[in-house]
Amino acid sequence: MRIIAGSAGGRPLKAPPDGLRPTMDRVRAAIFSSLGERVPGARVLDLFAGSGGMGIEALSRGAESAVFVDDSDHCVRCIRENLRMAQVEAVVQTMDAYRFLDLYAEEASFDLIFADPPYSKKQGDTDHSTLLATSLKLAAALKPDGLFVLEKQSGGPAVAESDFEILRCKRYGGSEVLYLAKK
Repeated sequence: MRIIAGSAGGRPLKAPPDGLRPTMDRVRAAIFSSLGERVPGARVLDLFAGSGGMGIEALSRGAESAVFVDDSDHCVRCIRENLRMAQVEAVVQTMDAYRFLDLYAEEASFDLIFADPPYSKKQGDTDHSTLLATSLKLAAALKPDGLFVLEKQSGGPAVAESDFEILRCKRYGGSEVLYLAKK
């Protein structure tokens, strides 16, 4: 895993030791290619941040700021190490993503929100994709012309009716990337 482009392009990224599935380089490259000019100067929120790859890629490509949120101490340590390696600075919060949205996400404060939550592996697992897509707090935190990029399991539950419209859906093996905007 590495940073694809920008000021830190080519530098390696460490993956968290917990066996999480970081977004593959080719998927991250495709996402940022499609985001293009939305990234420079953007304020970014990276939920379920894991290694921090999405937010660090955004910072490397000229994003103004980034906030990383993950509830795992292992992931937070990994994010901080990756930020040091990339020589970029950001805010890192150790807490549940939904709690962060409830307590700290101010209205219209982010241009880009990335989320790569755990996939449901069995009946009864939390459907994070639907919870995020229907979160009024997440919708409120996104600027009116902002974009919410959600990575979810291919063939998993469809994203429920929400305050977002799906602008684009791209499939990469076992993952789907949804580009959502406020309605």
